[in-house]
Amino acid sequence: MTKLPPDVTGELRGIGRVFTPETIDVVRRLLTPLHEANGYQAPRIKRDLSYGPDPRHRLDVHLPDTGAAGLPVLLYVHGGGFVGGDKTAPGSPYYDHVGGWAVRNGMVAVIMTYRLAPRYQWPAAAQDVAAAVSWARENCAGYGGDPGRIVLMGQSAGAAHVASFLAGHGGPGAYCLAGAVMLSGIYDPVSAEPNDLLRAYYGDEPDRFAARSALPGLVASGLPMLFGVAEFDTADFHRQAVVLLDGMLAAHGVIPPFVTVPGHTHLSEILSLGLDDEAFGATLARFVHQVTGPRSR
Repeated sequence: MTKLPPDVTGELRGIGRVFTPETIDVVRRLLTPLHEANGYQAPRIKRDLSYGPDPRHRLDVHLPDTGAAGLPVLLYVHGGGFVGGDKTAPGSPYYDHVGGWAVRNGMVAVIMTYRLAPRYQWPAAAQDVAAAVSWARENCAGYGGDPGRIVLMGQSAGAAHVASFLAGHGGPGAYCLAGAVMLSGIYDPVSAEPNDLLRAYYGDEPDRFAARSALPGLVASGLPMLFGVAEFDTADFHRQAVVLLDGMLAAHGVIPPFVTVPGHTHLSEILSLGLDDEAFGATLARFVHQVTGPRSR
């Protein structure tokens, strides 16, 4: 497992909970050269495969350099405040680094993108996740993955969309998953801090937010799930985690697996995957392999 240099961890702690375009640029500047020195890409990447009719309905498949078969599949949904983001940024490690990490840890990765707000509002992204899950289920065996061993993961807005899909807002399909991972998501827009990004996706009518909340569906789901936040996440993501865990505890008497990613900000918790695996990557790999179990026959 790698660790971040002390000067980088110090700068991340200095950023703390401040989440602005300027601090986003700082985090990227800090971590990009480390990824470039470490090597972050999978040996093979199949790019821009279509899973639907919209130009944003595209995904990349990250593969080992051998003819492996029956591997667990990590399907990753990026963040971007509901209004931005993409599966990859040419000239940048992000989010190819997630695919490279997955392959190094014995998986196939599918990195998807989806339609964005405000043009496409709730439940469009959950519907896109459903379509990508269906694509992975139908096609991953041709890329060395096991359709019975798919784990769905999202961070930030991506976690909100994963949660919404699991709650049934995008249609059926969660039954085919082995597990799901959500980092720093909005699970309940009713209790979330009102802001322009939230309204861009969930709409301008708060009285409709209860029907758009993923919380009841998450609580009712029996799917193995791992949740987390960054130590220096903004307060609203910590509050959303508490709302989620309270709901789980009230319904089941226990909370699901949960991790606070130490020393990291809202963005660095995911951008550091593969660089600081003691913080989160080791937990993620353990969860994926636990819930996927041995290869299907």
